[in-house]
Amino acid sequence: MARFQGENGYIHASPECIGVLLVNLGTPDKPTPSAVRRYLAEFLSDPRVVEIPRLIWLPILYGLILTRRPKKSAALYQSIWQEQGSPLMIHSLQQQAALQKEMAVRFRGKVQIELAMRYGSPSIKSGMNALKERGARRILVLPLYPQYSATTTATTYEAVFKVLKKWRWIPELRFIGQYHDEPAYIDALSRSVEDYWRQQGGQEHLLMSFHGIPKRNLTLGDPYFCQCHKTARLLARRLNLKDKQWTISFQSRFGKAEWLQPYTDKTLQSLPTEKAIKKVDVICPGFPSDCLETLEEMAVENRDNFLEAGGEQYRYIPALNADNSHIQALADVIQKHSQGWAETSENFQAPQAGLIQERAKKLGAKH
Repeated sequence: MARFQGENGYIHASPECIGVLLVNLGTPDKPTPSAVRRYLAEFLSDPRVVEIPRLIWLPILYGLILTRRPKKSAALYQSIWQEQGSPLMIHSLQQQAALQKEMAVRFRGKVQIELAMRYGSPSIKSGMNALKERGARRILVLPLYPQYSATTTATTYEAVFKVLKKWRWIPELRFIGQYHDEPAYIDALSRSVEDYWRQQGGQEHLLMSFHGIPKRNLTLGDPYFCQCHKTARLLARRLNLKDKQWTISFQSRFGKAEWLQPYTDKTLQSLPTEKAIKKVDVICPGFPSDCLETLEEMAVENRDNFLEAGGEQYRYIPALNADNSHIQALADVIQKHSQGWAETSENFQAPQAGLIQERAKKLGAKH
């Protein structure tokens, strides 16, 4: 049993815990051009996110994109910003608190949940250090990306490894790569749709929109495209939808390269004209929290695309956020991937701690 003190030391006989690092993408600290610029600079300079050679990409990023895009993006963030801050941060904190409460029951208080953002704050470094200070000798990393992609999940792994390069006593580690087909996750998604239809009335068509990535990533072996399709199929089956009652698409493309298709905006523009679908409900099964891409791009911008193309009714079904079914699903995933840890963790006992401390002092320990 040991608890770290600062970067190098540790305190003998302190209670240990299982640490869970909950990681989301991130958000600007404020809806201002300067804050958005800092966030985009970190995000878009990640070679996992943009795989263009650095000598070509960085001059474009700093000379063109970061001189124009922050102002436009800041205005979009302002349109969704809440009194408490960024919607993504608000929902992420609620998820952390709810998961902490749930896992405290399941693991009898042995689990500590820390929130981190891959870009922005709180950083992965601060989250990992917080777990270390709490005595986490086993750490489970849960990137909040149901479908694995090198642009999201893999870069989270790399950020964790970067932090650990400076640690002397590295904890046992486990990573959750994806949970796109976990039954509890599919059930939470289907329940959210069913609850929405029960309250608002059913709809003639359901569009499942996932975040897009360049098609090149798929050809190089990224499983994201296939996992998105599996999530969509499982959700449609769970909702008892026929093939003509649902569609999958990919949103948020950037630049001139070909991205995963069909594109969400073009799909919505074609539904009224090519398939005579005038009413549509939209859900984003790859987003665990509502954010700019759901609240502005999907709920507002693409709504306009659909209505201008002749659609009559467009409704966005909110992300799972901190809904209890979502928390239960995430808790199930955590419990599944931490099997054996809780059973082998010793309960801290004061008499035992005193004995360990006494022995440590005799061996010359300062803490």
